Amino acid sequence: MSNSNPTRYIDIQGVEQTFKTRKGNFPALRDINLTVAKGEFVTLIGHSGCGKSTLLNLIAGPGPERAVVFQNHSLLPWLTCFENVFLAVERVFGRSETRIQLKVRTDAALALVGLTAAAQKRPGEISGGMKQRVGIARALSMEPKVLLMDEPFGALDALTRAKLQDELLDIVAATQATVVMVTHDVDEAVLLSDRIVMLTNGPAATIGEVLAVNLPRPRHRVALADDPQYQHHRKAVIDFLYTRQAHVEKAA
Repeated sequence: MSNSNPTRYIDIQGVEQTFKTRKGNFPALRDINLTVAKGEFVTLIGHSGCGKSTLLNLIAGPGPERAVVFQNHSLLPWLTCFENVFLAVERVFGRSETRIQLKVRTDAALALVGLTAAAQKRPGEISGGMKQRVGIARALSMEPKVLLMDEPFGALDALTRAKLQDELLDIVAATQATVVMVTHDVDEAVLLSDRIVMLTNGPAATIGEVLAVNLPRPRHRVALADDPQYQHHRKAVIDFLYTRQAHVEKAA
């Protein structure tokens, strides 16, 4: 990550990734060039196997300045919601802050995602959507410079997914977080993003197109449903994924 230039908060230049398999080397990504500005929300979209999660993992690396939210919430089932978040807070800030300060941080993170009332419940006692909110709270509690999200709402039903998308819009507006998110959902990408990065089909996937989403914030899904600009962006992504990439596959 680059801290000196706000327009290049994340700077990826000429990145490639090859995996060794039993059948030989598998080129997952090639010639990836991407910059992300501070406070920007960028989504990565493409067909299965195009290397979206691989690219997200390359950005993640080690260190608490980058927090990851997965599709699987990965909560410890024997701990309460509070304790799951507190564990992350203690790991990052435990050497510099008192236990009271750590508790305040944990409470604030749970309040940010609307889970104060569920703080003492265990994962088995709450819904799937609430579990994902705990995962988001845990990530935000670490005050990461970059929030990385790998299809965080992919396993949820449509109504819960829509609710959490709306909540994520509010959270990002409140925290001014820099977000890179993997998704398969075109509408989700257009609703949330400042830019949509479209990857070509694998193997040796690369960035085929980057679409700037010129929709004012705050955004409201009901108001956007009939918005011509929203429909224009949606069509552009669908055209890339299901028309242009389909032609590439047939030509190959």
